[in-house]
Amino acid sequence: MAIKKSELYSSLWKSCDELRGGMDASHYKNYVLVLLFVKYVSYKYAGVADALIKVPQGGRFQDIVALKGKKT
Repeated sequence: MAIKKSELYSSLWKSCDELRGGMDASHYKNYVLVLLFVKYVSYKYAGVADALIKVPQGGRFQDIVALKGKKT
């Protein structure tokens, strides 16, 4: 059964609200936008020799995800 677009958007917004907890939405968007930028740059420019943006060793999005749950 197909889901309506409005139901999908409602579900996504509800998930985002739960993830940000008590943080104000205006502050939360700053973190999300930075992560989206890092993810985009990681996929587009990582390993490209003459890239416009140099992605340092350990600075890829995958490296950040791998650190999830670690204190160091």
